[in-house]
Amino acid sequence: MTELKTWAKQNATLIYFLIAQFVAIGAGAASVLAYMVKLETRVNTMETRGAQYTVARMDEMKLNIARLQQDIEKNEDSIKLIREVMTRKLNINP
Repeated sequence: MTELKTWAKQNATLIYFLIAQFVAIGAGAASVLAYMVKLETRVNTMETRGAQYTVARMDEMKLNIARLQQDIEKNEDSIKLIREVMTRKLNINP
């Protein structure tokens, strides 16, 4: 036991250095773990908000497409009417 005490006294700097390394490694691991948890939370939040945003944009696009389809139908009807009037006046049967 006395040999261990004398060795510890002689190598106190080494022992303190090793203890400090273990503490630093533990702190680094805790920091990395905390960062990973924070990052996962952010990713989860972005996925949730992004999904809601995407659904809202898709609904908006559907409404725009429906409006454009109605405009196309109105334009086609107008073109047919114009064509009928023009061919009637020219006495041409299409």
